Parts: sequence; C-alpha cells; structure tokens
Amino acid sequence: MSTPSDAAKQLQDKLENTKLHILDARADLKSYHFESLDDSTSGEGALSDPAIVASDVAAQILFLRKLKFQYLEQNAKDKYVKTIVSDDAPLITAASNEQIRLRNEEKKRNLKEEKLKLLEKQQDVRTLAPLVEEDYQKARSLTSLGASLSAKILDAKLALTRLRQAHPQPRLTIATATATLDEQVAQMQALDDELQSSEKQMEETKQKIKAEMREVERLRGVEKEGIAELEHVGKEGGDEDPRLGKLYDWLQVALTAQRSLLSLESSRAESENELRLTYNIVSPFSKIPKELVLTLLFVPNTRQLASASARLDGVELDLGDMIYAPVQANDIPTLVWSVYACVKEREARLVIS
Repeated sequence: MSTPSDAAKQLQDKLENTKLHILDARADLKSYHFESLDDSTSGEGALSDPAIVASDVAAQILFLRKLKFQYLEQNAKDKYVKTIVSDDAPLITAASNEQIRLRNEEKKRNLKEEKLKLLEKQQDVRTLAPLVEEDYQKARSLTSLGASLSAKILDAKLALTRLRQAHPQPRLTIATATATLDEQVAQMQALDDELQSSEKQMEETKQKIKAEMREVERLRGVEKEGIAELEHVGKEGGDEDPRLGKLYDWLQVALTAQRSLLSLESSRAESENELRLTYNIVSPFSKIPKELVLTLLFVPNTRQLASASARLDGVELDLGDMIYAPVQANDIPTLVWSVYACVKEREARLVIS
C-alpha cells in the first residue's frame, strides 16, 4: 500500500522524466542555426527581440509568396511553350479547363479550411500556453512541497522513534493524563475544603482567645481588688485576722485560673531583675504542646521593664518592633498577650501552609 510520501516522490519523478513540448521547443529554438539568414538577423541575440522576429517572419513570407508566384509563372510559360512546340499537343478544351478550375477551387477550399484550423490551433496554443505554464508551476510547487513534507514525515518518524526509545513503557497517554488531572482536581478541591475549615477553625480559636483574654483582664481586676482588700485587712487587723486565710485561698484559685487560661506552667525569678515565664502552647492542629519561655528583664531596684525575649522549643524568636511599645509603656500584660497571640498565629500559619 503506497503512502502519501511515496505518491509525492512518484509524481516528482514523473514530472522530471516527462518531455514537455514547450520546454523542448524552447531548447530547439535556441540551439537551431539559421544558416540561410543574414548575419545581422541570425543567432540567439536576434531571436531574443520579438519585433525583429516578427519583421523577419513577414519578410520571409513575402519572399516565399514572390517565389511561389514566379514559380507558377515560369511553370505556366514552360507548359505553354511545350504545348505549342510539341507535335502531339494535348487537346485543351473548355471541359478540361472547367475540371482544372474545379480541382483548384477544391484545393483552395481545403487550403482555406486547413488555414482556419491552423489559426484555431495557434489561438488555442496562445490561450492554453499560460494555463499550461501555470499548471506546470503549480505541479512543481506541489512536488517540492511533497518532497519537503516527506522529509518532515521522515524526521517526525525518527523523532518519534527516539522518544519511544528514551521513554519506554509505560508511557503517559491522554487517558492517563486526564485521569491524573481529575485526581489532582479532586485533591485540590479537598485541600481547598480543608483550608476553608482550617480558616474557620482558626477564626473560632481567635474568638475563643479573645474571650479568654477578656476573662483574664476581668480576673486581673478582681485580683487587684483582692490584693488591695488584703492589704487593707492586714493593716487593720494584723496578721491574726481570720479573713486572711480565705483571701489567700481565693487568690490562689484566681492565680490557678489565670495560669490555666494562659497555659502558664511556671514563673521563676532567675535574679533580682529577671523574671522567666514558661507557657505550654497547645495548637488545635497538633497534639504535642510546645514550650514558650518568655524572659522579662527589669531595671535594677525598680519595677521598670527594660527588655524582653522569647524562645519556642529552644529556638529564639524575633519579636522585632512588637515589644517596643509595651516596654516603653511598662505594660507587662500587653507584652505577654502580644507574644502569646503572635506565637499562636504563627503556629496556625505553619500548619495551613
């Protein structure tokens, strides 16, 4: 079974081997030697000008007509002289003359028909020559296109063979690629749903933290009131006042509640001006709590906050400008809350990403 490339090659070989009369006539015309013509009008240079060729042809036709007329005249004279001089001269009658006239008219009619056919043929040649030339150029262009396409087909087959050798079975097909794409789309949709649920859970956690901080602030106010009342009772009743035990118990309960709300595990004074607070950060996305150590440094012999640092599971945290305002304002609760909320938000972002 022939392929399109084989058909294109066969068409090209056929066009190259075909003898076209127009091209052969052009080559014959250029190679023909006009020995009977003058030197001024012969050769390839003279034939290159259509005006010279037309005038030359007209002169040759006029010369042939004159030559034909002279030949007919001399032939008639010769026959006339032979007829007069000859002893047995043929008898020329009106019937023979009429017969000769009829033959001449028949020959003239045939000649006229042949001339008309020749003119029609010439007109057809003039009409069809541009069309043939156009078809020939189209055939040549199609042949060259077929050759180039066959070369491209061979190159594509070679490239495909190399790809098959470089990528053995199993290869990725359109069906497997579509199935993989569908799986990835489903995974992306599931991850998107998980992300939305995580964001929703994170928002709920933030709301819970805000509510817990409001409760912490309320307990701080209650703690201050209890401390003030305790000082007032101590001043009025001395150390033997029985209300001190109840106030002490209430204060311990309040401190325990505050520690549970903020996940405060321990608070230890490392020196006279250094306080170390240890928190357990419990993320809703992880079951293992992380240890947050917040170190507060004070100006010696004062209660003025000097600086603060934080470490999460032994890794130093970069607090940046977040602690600048609380340190300047000596606002320890705001500082603790800011660091605590920052660590919580950082853990949530790590889990989501």
